Amino acid sequence: MYLTRFGSIVYLVHRRDTLRASKIMAERTLSHDKIKPVWDSVVTEVLDVKHDKVTGVQVKNVKTGAETLLDCAGVFVAIGHVPNTQLFKGVLDMDESGYINPLKGIATNVPGVFVAGDCSDRVYRQAVTAAGLGCAAAIEAERYLAARNE
Repeated sequence: MYLTRFGSIVYLVHRRDTLRASKIMAERTLSHDKIKPVWDSVVTEVLDVKHDKVTGVQVKNVKTGAETLLDCAGVFVAIGHVPNTQLFKGVLDMDESGYINPLKGIATNVPGVFVAGDCSDRVYRQAVTAAGLGCAAAIEAERYLAARNE
């Protein structure tokens, strides 16, 4: 919801066809005109991170195998209790267990890519921690975008 302040579209890529969030939060999210769900899909590639930016993501539908390119300028990852971060191996700095190592706060080694929640929290791995780190990631993204527009 917070990210809708900064872009015309926020893609919500989800590997299933429904959200596990509370009913009210799911309804609020899915009814927002700027949030576009991409169901039954996973991100397979983040584009242009080697050029210190994000220009899009390659998305694969887990049921049909169809691949789609979504234009975007940022990526936020939130994935369950096991760090499902193999997609970012060799791109984002991570430890031997697959947790992404933030450089400062929640910023990663790739400018404009921030880490929050279960991908970086190897101790608590709980929703409240993920929510707090997600808020921090949103604030850092706001600062990053504001600095780019000066």
